[in-house]
Amino acid sequence: MRTQIINHSILPYKEQLLQHSLYNKIKTIEDLNCFLENHVFAVWDFMSLLKALQNKLTCTVTPWLPIGNPEIRYLINEIVVAEETDIDQEGNRKSHYELYLEAMEALGANTFPIKNFLDDVETTKNIFVSIKHSGLHPNVKEFLDFTFRVIEEGNSHQIAAAFTFGREDLIPEMFTAILKKFEKNFPDKDLSKLIYYFERHIELDADEHGPMAMKMIEELCANDEKKWQEVEDISILALEKRISLWNGIKEEILKKEFV
Repeated sequence: MRTQIINHSILPYKEQLLQHSLYNKIKTIEDLNCFLENHVFAVWDFMSLLKALQNKLTCTVTPWLPIGNPEIRYLINEIVVAEETDIDQEGNRKSHYELYLEAMEALGANTFPIKNFLDDVETTKNIFVSIKHSGLHPNVKEFLDFTFRVIEEGNSHQIAAAFTFGREDLIPEMFTAILKKFEKNFPDKDLSKLIYYFERHIELDADEHGPMAMKMIEELCANDEKKWQEVEDISILALEKRISLWNGIKEEILKKEFV
């Protein structure tokens, strides 16, 4: 299967992420908060990739029409329901972004930068202007810019590639590695909300969303060799941007050590 070939091609990039030295730099609660304050932008823009797929592959306007492949419609809408309206520890409906914000607030992390950024996005009505004028780390800017370039310029299979191989398929293993470090480094801290967020992602992505996303790629590309090559290219780029994001967060953590 072509998805297996792509998984083989991107394996070195996934290994770089899973073995990244960033994880060993998260030694204090301040380090953890620095990670959260930067990673939250990836949590947020993931939803835009998902909604872009929903807009392209299902009908989100009126009058409604039975657009596209019913199987793909089902896959996308199932993932949207879980990501946009999951449950928190008390059984309340929350998006995964909102769960992440709550976890940040519980640990005393600064949520102002992400909230201020989203306010600016609403004001400018232009994501690229907001990214350019923000005070974010250059690697965070680069990560966001790539995401929204794919959304704006990419076809459905390319957006699906960034979503599946650059994000969704990677999350279970990556978050498991991070979670183990958190539990080891912060045994005296209440990480319950953060651990719940990670474990929820692991549960959904490994058991449900990962396989669903792979099936979506197969449906979108079928036997089109050009599409499969574009999927591989975008997947590698997406992982390179994630590695760069990790490098940037590591740089921020190291910078704080010398302040």
